[in-house]
Amino acid sequence: MTELILAVQEKRGQYRLQSADLIGFFKRSPIFASLDEDELKKIAGLATPRHFKKGEFIILEGDTPPSFSIIQEGRVKVFKQSSSGKDFTVGVFHRGDTFGEIAVFDGKPCSASTQAMDEATILTIPREEFLSFVAQNPTIAIKIIGIIGERVKSAHDRLRDLTSDRVEQRLTKILLMLSSKCGPSLPFTKQEIADMTGTSMETAIRVMSRLKNSGIIHSTRGKTVILDEDKLQLLSSGPPLV
Repeated sequence: MTELILAVQEKRGQYRLQSADLIGFFKRSPIFASLDEDELKKIAGLATPRHFKKGEFIILEGDTPPSFSIIQEGRVKVFKQSSSGKDFTVGVFHRGDTFGEIAVFDGKPCSASTQAMDEATILTIPREEFLSFVAQNPTIAIKIIGIIGERVKSAHDRLRDLTSDRVEQRLTKILLMLSSKCGPSLPFTKQEIADMTGTSMETAIRVMSRLKNSGIIHSTRGKTVILDEDKLQLLSSGPPLV
Protein backbone atom coordinates (compact mmCIF):
# COMPACT_ATOMS: atom_id res chain seq x y z
CA MET A 1 0.00 0.00 0.00
CA THR A 2 2.87 2.36 0.88
CA GLU A 3 4.53 1.61 -2.47
CA LEU A 4 1.27 2.41 -4.28
CA ILE A 5 0.94 5.77 -2.47
CA LEU A 6 4.56 6.62 -3.31
CA ALA A 7 3.99 5.69 -6.95
CA VAL A 8 0.91 7.92 -7.13
CA GLN A 9 2.78 10.78 -5.48
CA GLU A 10 5.69 10.35 -7.89
CA LYS A 11 3.32 10.35 -10.86
CA ARG A 12 1.60 13.50 -9.58
CA GLY A 13 4.99 15.13 -9.12
CA GLN A 14 5.93 14.29 -12.72
CA TYR A 15 2.60 15.68 -13.91
CA ARG A 16 3.18 18.94 -12.02
CA LEU A 17 6.67 19.16 -13.53
CA GLN A 18 5.33 18.56 -17.05
CA SER A 19 2.60 21.15 -16.48
CA ALA A 20 5.15 23.69 -15.24
CA ASP A 21 7.33 22.98 -18.29
CA LEU A 22 4.39 23.53 -20.63
CA ILE A 23 3.37 26.76 -18.89
CA GLY A 24 6.95 28.01 -19.21
CA PHE A 25 7.01 27.01 -22.88
CA PHE A 26 3.82 28.95 -23.68
CA LYS A 27 5.04 31.90 -21.63
CA ARG A 28 8.11 32.16 -23.89
CA SER A 29 6.02 31.92 -27.05
CA PRO A 30 5.54 35.23 -28.94
CA ILE A 31 1.90 34.31 -29.50
CA PHE A 32 0.99 33.45 -25.91
CA ALA A 33 3.48 35.50 -23.85
CA SER A 34 0.94 38.24 -23.07
CA LEU A 35 -1.43 35.83 -21.28
CA ASP A 36 -1.73 35.99 -17.51
CA GLU A 37 -0.85 33.03 -15.27
CA ASP A 38 -4.38 31.55 -15.22
CA GLU A 39 -4.68 31.79 -19.01
CA LEU A 40 -1.26 30.18 -19.44
CA LYS A 41 -2.32 27.32 -17.18
CA LYS A 42 -5.48 26.91 -19.24
CA ILE A 43 -3.75 26.80 -22.62
CA ALA A 44 -1.09 24.43 -21.24
CA GLY A 45 -3.87 22.20 -19.90
CA LEU A 46 -5.42 21.99 -23.37
CA ALA A 47 -2.17 20.91 -25.04
CA THR A 48 -1.25 17.29 -25.71
CA PRO A 49 2.29 16.37 -26.83
CA ARG A 50 2.63 14.09 -29.86
CA HIS A 51 5.96 12.58 -30.84
CA PHE A 52 7.07 12.04 -34.44
CA LYS A 53 10.06 10.21 -35.87
CA LYS A 54 12.33 11.73 -38.50
CA GLY A 55 10.56 11.61 -41.86
CA GLU A 56 7.13 10.93 -40.38
CA PHE A 57 4.24 12.91 -41.81
CA ILE A 58 2.35 15.18 -39.41
CA ILE A 59 -0.21 16.54 -41.88
CA LEU A 60 -0.85 15.40 -45.44
CA GLU A 61 -1.91 17.81 -48.16
CA GLY A 62 -5.69 17.66 -48.41
CA ASP A 63 -6.17 16.78 -44.72
CA THR A 64 -8.24 19.00 -42.47
CA PRO A 65 -6.19 19.19 -39.24
CA PRO A 66 -8.27 18.43 -36.14
CA SER A 67 -6.03 20.53 -33.92
CA PHE A 68 -3.84 23.62 -33.60
CA SER A 69 -0.14 22.66 -33.65
CA ILE A 70 2.95 24.27 -32.14
CA ILE A 71 6.46 22.79 -32.19
CA GLN A 72 7.86 22.01 -28.74
CA GLU A 73 11.02 20.29 -29.98
CA GLY A 74 12.59 19.53 -33.37
CA ARG A 75 12.10 20.86 -36.88
CA VAL A 76 9.34 20.32 -39.42
CA LYS A 77 9.07 21.25 -43.08
CA VAL A 78 5.97 22.28 -45.00
CA PHE A 79 6.12 21.30 -48.67
CA LYS A 80 4.13 20.82 -51.84
CA GLN A 81 4.65 18.12 -54.42
CA SER A 82 4.46 18.89 -58.15
CA SER A 83 2.72 16.70 -60.71
CA SER A 84 6.16 15.32 -61.61
CA GLY A 85 6.68 14.21 -58.02
CA LYS A 86 9.28 16.86 -57.12
CA ASP A 87 9.02 18.41 -53.65
CA PHE A 88 9.16 22.16 -53.13
CA THR A 89 9.74 23.19 -49.52
CA VAL A 90 7.48 26.09 -48.59
CA GLY A 91 9.00 26.63 -45.15
CA VAL A 92 11.04 25.12 -42.32
CA PHE A 93 9.79 25.64 -38.78
CA HIS A 94 11.44 25.24 -35.39
CA ARG A 95 10.72 25.22 -31.66
CA GLY A 96 7.92 27.64 -30.82
CA ASP A 97 6.67 27.92 -34.42
CA THR A 98 3.12 27.05 -35.43
CA PHE A 99 1.91 25.55 -38.69
CA GLY A 100 -1.39 24.78 -40.44
CA GLU A 101 -3.09 27.75 -38.75
CA ILE A 102 -5.19 28.78 -41.78
CA ALA A 103 -6.80 25.33 -42.03
CA VAL A 104 -7.55 25.41 -38.30
CA PHE A 105 -9.35 28.74 -38.64
CA ASP A 106 -11.25 28.14 -41.88
CA GLY A 107 -11.82 24.39 -41.49
CA LYS A 108 -10.69 23.68 -45.06
CA PRO A 109 -8.12 21.09 -46.20
CA CYS A 110 -4.43 21.98 -45.96
CA SER A 111 -2.78 23.08 -49.19
CA ALA A 112 0.58 21.49 -48.28
CA SER A 113 2.04 18.56 -46.32
CA THR A 114 4.01 18.79 -43.09
CA GLN A 115 6.81 16.35 -42.20
CA ALA A 116 9.22 15.95 -39.28
CA MET A 117 12.80 16.71 -40.34
CA ASP A 118 14.16 15.02 -37.22
CA GLU A 119 12.71 13.70 -33.94
CA ALA A 120 9.96 16.18 -33.12
CA THR A 121 7.44 16.84 -30.37
CA ILE A 122 4.32 18.71 -31.43
CA LEU A 123 1.86 20.20 -28.95
CA THR A 124 -1.67 19.86 -30.28
CA ILE A 125 -4.83 21.58 -29.05
CA PRO A 126 -8.20 20.32 -30.36
CA ARG A 127 -9.56 22.76 -32.96
CA GLU A 128 -12.85 23.61 -31.22
CA GLU A 129 -11.16 24.11 -27.85
CA PHE A 130 -8.48 26.31 -29.42
CA LEU A 131 -11.03 28.45 -31.29
CA SER A 132 -13.03 28.84 -28.07
CA PHE A 133 -9.88 29.94 -26.23
CA VAL A 134 -9.00 32.42 -28.99
CA ALA A 135 -12.53 33.87 -28.84
CA GLN A 136 -11.87 34.70 -25.18
CA ASN A 137 -8.36 36.03 -25.94
CA PRO A 138 -8.61 37.89 -29.29
CA THR A 139 -5.05 39.26 -29.06
CA ILE A 140 -3.87 35.73 -29.90
CA ALA A 141 -5.81 35.83 -33.18
CA ILE A 142 -4.22 39.18 -34.04
CA LYS A 143 -0.72 37.77 -33.46
CA ILE A 144 -1.46 34.66 -35.53
CA ILE A 145 -2.81 36.86 -38.34
CA GLY A 146 0.47 38.80 -38.20
CA ILE A 147 2.45 35.56 -38.54
CA ILE A 148 0.30 34.41 -41.46
CA GLY A 149 0.78 37.80 -43.11
CA GLU A 150 4.57 37.53 -42.83
CA ARG A 151 4.47 34.04 -44.35
CA VAL A 152 2.29 35.16 -47.24
CA LYS A 153 4.73 38.01 -47.96
CA SER A 154 7.64 35.58 -47.78
CA ALA A 155 5.84 33.19 -50.16
CA HIS A 156 5.22 36.03 -52.64
CA ASP A 157 8.89 37.04 -52.44
CA ARG A 158 10.02 33.47 -53.11
CA LEU A 159 7.57 33.12 -56.01
CA ARG A 160 9.00 36.30 -57.52
CA ASP A 161 12.53 34.96 -57.01
CA LEU A 162 11.64 31.67 -58.70
CA THR A 163 10.47 33.45 -61.82
CA SER A 164 13.14 36.14 -62.05
CA ASP A 165 16.35 35.13 -60.25
CA ARG A 166 19.19 32.86 -61.30
CA VAL A 167 19.54 29.63 -59.34
CA GLU A 168 22.65 31.02 -57.65
CA GLN A 169 20.71 34.04 -56.39
CA ARG A 170 17.81 31.90 -55.18
CA LEU A 171 20.14 29.57 -53.32
CA THR A 172 22.10 32.37 -51.65
CA LYS A 173 18.83 33.99 -50.54
CA ILE A 174 17.72 30.67 -49.02
CA LEU A 175 21.03 30.36 -47.16
CA LEU A 176 20.66 33.91 -45.83
CA MET A 177 17.06 33.27 -44.77
CA LEU A 178 18.06 30.09 -42.93
CA SER A 179 21.01 31.88 -41.32
CA SER A 180 18.68 34.57 -39.95
CA LYS A 181 16.75 31.82 -38.14
CA CYS A 182 19.44 29.28 -37.23
CA GLY A 183 22.71 31.22 -37.17
CA PRO A 184 25.68 30.60 -39.51
CA SER A 185 25.72 26.82 -38.94
CA LEU A 186 22.84 25.32 -40.92
CA PRO A 187 21.78 21.72 -40.15
CA PHE A 188 20.35 21.03 -43.62
CA THR A 189 21.27 18.51 -46.29
CA LYS A 190 21.97 19.56 -49.86
CA GLN A 191 18.71 17.90 -50.89
CA GLU A 192 16.77 19.96 -48.35
CA ILE A 193 18.43 23.16 -49.59
CA ALA A 194 17.67 22.17 -53.19
CA ASP A 195 14.00 21.59 -52.31
CA MET A 196 13.78 25.02 -50.69
CA THR A 197 15.48 26.62 -53.70
CA GLY A 198 13.22 24.91 -56.22
CA THR A 199 16.05 23.27 -58.15
CA SER A 200 17.60 19.85 -58.61
CA MET A 201 20.11 18.43 -56.15
CA GLU A 202 22.73 18.28 -58.91
CA THR A 203 22.37 22.01 -59.59
CA ALA A 204 22.42 22.83 -55.86
CA ILE A 205 25.63 20.81 -55.43
CA ARG A 206 27.23 22.62 -58.37
CA VAL A 207 26.37 26.09 -57.00
CA MET A 208 27.37 25.20 -53.43
CA SER A 209 30.69 23.83 -54.68
CA ARG A 210 31.42 27.21 -56.28
CA LEU A 211 30.50 28.98 -53.03
CA LYS A 212 32.74 26.58 -51.10
CA ASN A 213 35.68 27.05 -53.49
CA SER A 214 35.29 30.83 -53.08
CA GLY A 215 35.53 30.53 -49.29
CA ILE A 216 31.96 31.77 -48.74
CA ILE A 217 30.61 28.58 -47.18
CA HIS A 218 31.92 25.33 -45.79
CA SER A 219 29.78 22.32 -46.58
CA THR A 220 29.92 18.84 -45.08
CA ARG A 221 27.46 15.96 -44.94
CA GLY A 222 24.16 17.30 -43.57
CA LYS A 223 25.58 20.69 -42.60
CA THR A 224 26.50 24.00 -44.21
CA VAL A 225 28.43 26.77 -42.42
CA ILE A 226 28.34 30.33 -43.73
CA LEU A 227 31.87 31.78 -43.56
CA ASP A 228 31.37 35.11 -45.33
CA GLU A 229 27.85 36.51 -45.02
CA ASP A 230 28.82 39.83 -46.66
CA LYS A 231 29.85 38.11 -49.89
CA LEU A 232 26.73 35.97 -49.75
CA GLN A 233 24.63 39.14 -49.48
CA LEU A 234 26.36 40.61 -52.54
CA LEU A 235 25.77 37.44 -54.56
CA SER A 236 22.08 37.38 -53.65
CA SER A 237 21.53 40.56 -55.65
CA GLY A 238 24.70 41.05 -57.70
CA PRO A 239 26.62 39.34 -60.51
CA PRO A 240 27.32 35.59 -60.44
CA LEU A 241 30.55 33.97 -59.37
CA VAL A 242 33.05 33.56 -62.17
